[in-house]
Amino acid sequence: MTASDPSTLELGLDTFGDVTRDESGNLVSDAQTIRDVVEQAVLADEVGLAFFGVGEHHRPEFAVSSPEIVLAAAAARTRSIHLGTAVTVLSSDDPVRVYERFATLDAVSNGRAEVILGRGSFTESFPLFGYDLRDYETLFEEKLELFAQLLEEKPVTWQGTLRAPLADADVFPKTENGLRAWVGVGGTPESVVRAARYGYGLMLAIIGGPADRFRPFASTYRRSLEAFGRGPSPVGVHSPGHIADTDQQAWDEAYEGFEAMNNTIGRERGWPPYSRMRFQRDVGPEGALYVGSPETVARKIADTVQTLDLDRFDMKFSTGTLSHARMMRSIELYGSKVAPLVRDMLA
Repeated sequence: MTASDPSTLELGLDTFGDVTRDESGNLVSDAQTIRDVVEQAVLADEVGLAFFGVGEHHRPEFAVSSPEIVLAAAAARTRSIHLGTAVTVLSSDDPVRVYERFATLDAVSNGRAEVILGRGSFTESFPLFGYDLRDYETLFEEKLELFAQLLEEKPVTWQGTLRAPLADADVFPKTENGLRAWVGVGGTPESVVRAARYGYGLMLAIIGGPADRFRPFASTYRRSLEAFGRGPSPVGVHSPGHIADTDQQAWDEAYEGFEAMNNTIGRERGWPPYSRMRFQRDVGPEGALYVGSPETVARKIADTVQTLDLDRFDMKFSTGTLSHARMMRSIELYGSKVAPLVRDMLA
């Protein structure tokens, strides 16, 4: 069932474990950032959210390189919220080990594990783990195919060009009810069709421009599922955001982190310096940032859900050096005020 029925809509949160500043303006340690992420997951569960995703990165701005361990710690302290990645960089990992780790997380969380697979927007993991960037496309295609077979939880016979073949290989542990898997897509038709071919859920990463621009991708995905004889699979959106009591407070709190992160990445990729003018455009109706008061953010989420007929919306609540305390307040408002408002608006 799609999110045209508001009772089925899932509202979740994503974090990359951004290394933050404390209230005095000092950078906290990687270790403290990771402990804070666990506390954020606990609060997300307490306020009734559906999903908490933790990204995988291998660079200094982000503390989390092993999301499954962080998620296992969160699983021990939560009861209902689903726990997964945002994303697992499958191209530079081994599909068998990814399956084993998430099947284990599924066991310790009592069936609450999910995996969102992607190629990642950064490339540090490729040389770190001995992969050639010239194989970028082939690595993802072959590993995605193998992982789809592993999800069937039967002995696998498989052969590709960049990994040793498998012959009737059985992989453990088995899950009790299967493992939910998605593919994170930045917005190419080929990636959308590939996700449909294997029956994965589709998670659209919308970090720039209006949500309406992604309507053709959602439509292509649903048509492709039918063409491949697949049953319905969920469509979700991942977008950055921050919530405070008023629009102005949210903008003032969030801007420094967005500016720092955009300028750090921009220096590597040749982007122009980030500005307050661009930020205000990005938080407006035609931008991809969900930053503002509960009412402002709820209206923008509801519009996006209706535009793309979504099953899930995940707000990436950590950006740059925004403090743990402010992120905790954002999570509290997201669960206690934004979620009910979104459902009322959709109803």
